[in-house]
Amino acid sequence: MDPKTLTLAAFQQHIFNKYEKVDRARGTPKTFLWFIEEIGELATALNGDDRANLEEEFADVIAWLCTLANINDIDLAAAVANKYLGETPPEGHK
Repeated sequence: MDPKTLTLAAFQQHIFNKYEKVDRARGTPKTFLWFIEEIGELATALNGDDRANLEEEFADVIAWLCTLANINDIDLAAAVANKYLGETPPEGHK
């Protein structure tokens, strides 16, 4: 996949194709724990100065978010479009 033309939908589908069976077997609670661990690693990377590690941690967070969406049957691109790409800002938007 070309990073310049990669879409959220295409990446979510890639994660689905590669990991869906294992991810569903793990389930939402355990997958959420992995996601939170990656968020912690991103927090640590944001406080450091290792750019390569920072990029890796952002990628990991997106991958685990896609995993959570997949096993909960959520289309992330549609969810983002529905909430953030409409005529009016989302409720609670500052």
